[in-house]
Amino acid sequence: MRKKNRINQILEMPRELDSKEAKITIISFDEVLIENYKGILEYEEFFIKVSTEIGTVNINGYKLTLEQITEDDIAIKGTIKSIELEKNEEE
Repeated sequence: MRKKNRINQILEMPRELDSKEAKITIISFDEVLIENYKGILEYEEFFIKVSTEIGTVNINGYKLTLEQITEDDIAIKGTIKSIELEKNEEE
């Protein structure tokens, strides 16, 4: 595992390409992209809760929709008021 991490550093590869870590991209107050998500825990027009490997992403707003869903990525659109991250408890 260490050799692989070292090779990725030398090649300057983004670590999310080689791991299950989530990457959250805020495109504007109207769109958020979450890569490497595990599942959708809650979905309402005003609140979306998404599970990732390292924790939960809570998105609050208005007229929120799941615009694009793939096996690895999810795009959320609407009027985004806040994004909250909840880290998983260490065991």
